Amino acid sequence: MANSAFSQNEIVTGVKVDNYTLERNGKFISLDMTLDVSNLKVKRNKAVLLTPCIYSGSDSLHLKSIGIYGRKRYYHYLRNNGTAMLSGDNEMTYRKGNMPSIIEYHDIVPYETWMGTSKEKLHRYLYGCCNQIIEEQVGELGIWMEPNLIYIRPEVEPKTRALEGSAFIDFPLDKTTIHPEYHNNTAELAKISATIDSIGGDCDFTINDISLKGYASPEGPYKHNVDLSIERVNALKTYIQKLHSFSSDEISIANEPEDWEGLKKYVETSNLEHKAEILEMIDSNLEPDAKEAKIKATYPSEYNYLLKNCYPELRRTDYKVNYTIREFSDIDEIKNMYNTFPNKLSLSELYQLAETYEPGSDEYNEIFALAAKLYPDDEVANLNAANVALKNKDIETAKNHLSKAGSSSEAEYARGVLAYMQGNLTSAIEYMQKASDNGIMEAKHMLDSLK
Repeated sequence: MANSAFSQNEIVTGVKVDNYTLERNGKFISLDMTLDVSNLKVKRNKAVLLTPCIYSGSDSLHLKSIGIYGRKRYYHYLRNNGTAMLSGDNEMTYRKGNMPSIIEYHDIVPYETWMGTSKEKLHRYLYGCCNQIIEEQVGELGIWMEPNLIYIRPEVEPKTRALEGSAFIDFPLDKTTIHPEYHNNTAELAKISATIDSIGGDCDFTINDISLKGYASPEGPYKHNVDLSIERVNALKTYIQKLHSFSSDEISIANEPEDWEGLKKYVETSNLEHKAEILEMIDSNLEPDAKEAKIKATYPSEYNYLLKNCYPELRRTDYKVNYTIREFSDIDEIKNMYNTFPNKLSLSELYQLAETYEPGSDEYNEIFALAAKLYPDDEVANLNAANVALKNKDIETAKNHLSKAGSSSEAEYARGVLAYMQGNLTSAIEYMQKASDNGIMEAKHMLDSLK
């Protein structure tokens, strides 16, 4: 390889490069640049071939060449080959005598994973007779790093869901029979029925079971509250069975005789004068009856305040309706659900829909962003949404999703990409090393370039 001297602003002898860009658009990668060849000298019996090339490790790809021919060499190729092209049919061909001083270059080729972290060089070949290369120069165009983002296909899982709430059913003193018209019971019972009906009335849903848990306040003897809480939750179970035709096995019950945890949370957020002392009593090892008696005797006015304002809220039934959403396999049906009731779709179904769009397209990105909103605590959903944000160079959104993306090798790789985009090369190398050690090839390619 020759090392001919050239101007400080020239990438190879006689050639200056400006406006150089390498961009990925979906399945393709494009290279654009402006070449100033006003100082390029080509003798009449010689030819110069300028060829951009993409390198990464042992992989490489030569792009479309620019052929510049001296007058004699140009007509020689026309006479002998019917063409003046050294590098093939797509060559940009010029005769030195009528060559423009500025050449606008553009080429587009299919994108391959190894190109995500690469060096770009410009080869300058000087040809003599018999198509022999008599001189070669290589100039550095730049280093391009657009990591190949790794989206994970979610596992197919049963679409089990639950709707839950709390109902405050009032009972006459020491009674366990439900009176729908008593106090606000009509509205409270209607809350439970509305939840059940909202699921049972949708043909895509199947109710699996209902769970009820009854709570009583600490007022009164603990043993009495044990009996009261279980009998009252049993009464609600019977009421729901009759109203909605559920079998006994489809409704499970549990009880909490005295809701001290609920009382503690209320006191913690209150402005009671002796809040700290009352909390200490609540957390003590005293028996429930002794504990309540001590609070009542020590702080009678605050106890009466709790009796009036907190205890009624503790007497409740928490209910949960567990149900399953049917699977959707037809892509048209999935698309229809996405446009109407996206919350019926699983992560796997959303991924299946995303695959029907061009990676990086608005539709593709929107689906992954929505998946993370529908499943905000899912690691895979957050990783895929982070990738969308990284692609759009939305650093803050990517950081937020990656904080919930778990510790998989793919997540570590994405964190390395984020660190690189933030200019923190030390962290980027650390993350990429972890991912590479666990078999992520994209991390290995990027790690080689970073180092």
